[in-house]
Amino acid sequence: MEQPTESPSSAPADQRARFDDAYRVLDGAIAAGAFPGCAFGVFAGGKTVLLDALGRFTYDEESPAAAPDTVYDVASLTKVVATAAVSMLLHQRGQLDLDTPLGELLPGFVVGRPPGNPARKVTLRHLLAHSSGLPGYVEFFPSANSPAALLRACLSLGLEAEPGTRAEYSDPGFILLGKALEVLIREDLASWAGREVFQPLGLVSTGFNPQPSIRYVIPPTENDTTFRQYVIQGEVQDENAWVLRGVAGHAGIFANVPDLLRFSAEILLAVAANGSGGQRECLFQPQTVQVFAERQPPEGSSRALGWDTPSGNSSSGRHFSPRSIGHLGYSGCSLWIDLDAAVAVVLLTNRTWPDRKSQLIKQFRPSFHDAVRESLNIP
Repeated sequence: MEQPTESPSSAPADQRARFDDAYRVLDGAIAAGAFPGCAFGVFAGGKTVLLDALGRFTYDEESPAAAPDTVYDVASLTKVVATAAVSMLLHQRGQLDLDTPLGELLPGFVVGRPPGNPARKVTLRHLLAHSSGLPGYVEFFPSANSPAALLRACLSLGLEAEPGTRAEYSDPGFILLGKALEVLIREDLASWAGREVFQPLGLVSTGFNPQPSIRYVIPPTENDTTFRQYVIQGEVQDENAWVLRGVAGHAGIFANVPDLLRFSAEILLAVAANGSGGQRECLFQPQTVQVFAERQPPEGSSRALGWDTPSGNSSSGRHFSPRSIGHLGYSGCSLWIDLDAAVAVVLLTNRTWPDRKSQLIKQFRPSFHDAVRESLNIP
């Protein structure tokens, strides 16, 4: 990751006026203690129409102000910006078969399990769709004190359901997916994603493991009093990802709003280019986006391949079309892309500061998205 550039100025008055309701929602969230500050942006009509920030790094009045290009720990946005994006590129290059059994790439997942064991049926598609049957979350970090130990523990997990029969959002599944991708690319996930995804798109502030010299310009995520026992700032908050040295398939990416809007714009450009001709070559091909944006079994799951789609009580609010893809990050971040309306909305916060207790963001996030979409007035 490069050092962030000088912060751009706040949004012009006409933009603030246009999105006044969205500002009101975010101001209310900060006042209520949902998060101390945030950066946010909107892409619509083929351009960025809003880029701004509110609040501060912490609730201390002397804390630095959040800026439109402030870099945040985006937590599980890693699953789409890095892991799913790498999977998409490998798939369109013919290097990734979605129905490859995980055990073929990571033999340790099936060694010792008898023939017919459900683990032998788990495929990369299952991992991407969160339908592998693996548990949702496991605290490996208290006893697994090295990357090798954590991976061994993850490989030995038993399934809680037959693959393909239950949708259960699974961090262990994406830890294993990240390792499986590294087998395919014969390289670590961070360097391959940086060279093949981030650099071509000009995502200069996106990557794993920010340099220590710039950590002070990244909002802290937590005052950790139980595990690391210090303030977590500029290093991944997720403990399992931290044991994995900050590079994992489920968490570890740091990014800012301009980069995530640029990433979103590339996906929307691919959709717009489908059959139109005459446009520059996209990083992602239209058919790749289509494959990865399609909801996967079992019936009733909102999960696509790596991505989520709007559900009944979605964080995207009421106005994102069924043909939308997005994801949330535990630290208080979100990215939603409406493939029909060609709209993308990014909200980055550190809602886990100073601890993880507050869940208020769940109230404000759908309201923010509703206000943005109503201000855009795009069907």
